Amino acid sequence: MIKKNTNKILSGSARIKKVSFLGRLSAAIQQHTEQFFSSFMELWKTPFSTLMTILVLGLALSLPSIFQVAYKNIERVNGQWDSASEVSLFLDKGLSQQRVQVLINKLGLYEDIETVTYITSHQALEEFKAMSGFSKALDYLSENPLPGVLVVVPTEKAKSSAGSKLLVAKLQREADIDFVKVDSDWIEKLQAILSLVVDMVFAVAVLLLMAVLLIVSNTIRLNILNQRAEIEVLKLVGATNSFIQRPFLYIGAWYGLLGGGIALLLTFSMVQWLQSGVANLVGLYQSQFNILMLNLEEAIILVGLSTFLGFIAAYISVKQYLVKIEPK
Repeated sequence: MIKKNTNKILSGSARIKKVSFLGRLSAAIQQHTEQFFSSFMELWKTPFSTLMTILVLGLALSLPSIFQVAYKNIERVNGQWDSASEVSLFLDKGLSQQRVQVLINKLGLYEDIETVTYITSHQALEEFKAMSGFSKALDYLSENPLPGVLVVVPTEKAKSSAGSKLLVAKLQREADIDFVKVDSDWIEKLQAILSLVVDMVFAVAVLLLMAVLLIVSNTIRLNILNQRAEIEVLKLVGATNSFIQRPFLYIGAWYGLLGGGIALLLTFSMVQWLQSGVANLVGLYQSQFNILMLNLEEAIILVGLSTFLGFIAAYISVKQYLVKIEPK
């Protein structure tokens, strides 16, 4: 690559003539295009070290990508949980059927309640016998210890965490209701745990992206030092710093681009590997769940970010080492 650039400079300096703006633009585009593709071929002059570098970059970039896939699917499941689908109202013991019906009618007027279902104390006991397996022991009870229960299904608006809290506060003020139970406390604890996990994952992802910068920057630094003699020759024949540094910038971008492609491949392979296990697990609960993969926009962002990081890392090395090289 350096020898080709040297020949171009020598031939160009031999013939100096005025050219139009379009001519200069066309020449610049042609020059950039040639250096862009020649930098790709330059990578594979040392295939083993290049392949190892790309694989390391792919592994480092695949972890944030896998974290994103996990976060998307956790958010999807959490969105299904982030609601109070039912609110159980345990009634006072000995409440008459007439009072129960009055309460049902009153609750039916609530704008944030969709349906109200009454479970008598006898039905509750029979259900408990069937589920607990203590039916014979419960037969010895002199009286039914379980109260009647009203199962309230909130409207969609009231199923959110904030909406369910308002509904519970109103229900607790109603007479003839002994206790109100809603499964929202564990959801809030779960969300707090997930929030902490997301913060930790974000911190790990930032560290991994910094590792990508360091890997590419060090690789470009070694390339510059290995071609020090050629760079000195280019500067002797009049090559500018921008002309010399451009191939190294393209090499850094190629490292990032190829590393991002490997990261996508590893992420897709991981999702496919986990899909069968997840399908078997949810099948035990007679449910279905398909793991969401990165969409097209996220894939483009991943590859674009990795390419940008490779370019920036190369730029840092070039500015730190290339400009210091001067002909002796």
